[in-house]
Amino acid sequence: MDTIFVAAAAIAVIAIGFILRATYLIFLIFTTNCQLQKHVALRTILCIGSGGHTTEMLRLSKKLDNLKYQPHLYILADNDTSSEIKVHKSIEKGVEYTVSRIPRSRNVKQSYITSIFSTLYSTLHTIPVVYTFKPDVIFCNGPGTCIPICVVAFVLRCLFLLDCRIIFVESICRVRTLSLSGKILQYFADIIVVQWPTLRDICFRAKYFGRLT
Repeated sequence: MDTIFVAAAAIAVIAIGFILRATYLIFLIFTTNCQLQKHVALRTILCIGSGGHTTEMLRLSKKLDNLKYQPHLYILADNDTSSEIKVHKSIEKGVEYTVSRIPRSRNVKQSYITSIFSTLYSTLHTIPVVYTFKPDVIFCNGPGTCIPICVVAFVLRCLFLLDCRIIFVESICRVRTLSLSGKILQYFADIIVVQWPTLRDICFRAKYFGRLT
């Protein structure tokens, strides 16, 4: 009984610590602006979706200062072959980058119920990818692939294993409503950027700078 009590107490302490840490981080996200670390270079993850999401993210990546944001890690779904070709073609000379693949969290027209399990499966595969790379900043723009990446980064940050900032740029095609990814990440991302002024009223944390992609 004593052993069970000690184990239960330890689990309770760990759980309370994690909840307090997560609450503190969410408080910071909601009340302060994101101040990126002033490193010589920021290790950067770019979440690649498919189709239009890929095109938008690659356009955004071209506007990044390669001296400040490198190396790049492009993460895409394991069944997305066309996006990897676009990534390789878009890389400027001298930019250090790698490409990693994770299982797709949700396929087109997949039910929300089954997507819960596929997202969990994808998340488990994402943990070693994110932890090994240890990003300073993550850029994402809405594909389902970004959810496991951002969740893993947030949890590792709660556990003091990572110090990473998440920047979510809503897709240009979203004019009046946030995407499902946007609705989820508005509670976890450090910065939410929208490209239409109407969305600024939908998401109170959103920042509008005009069209970025």
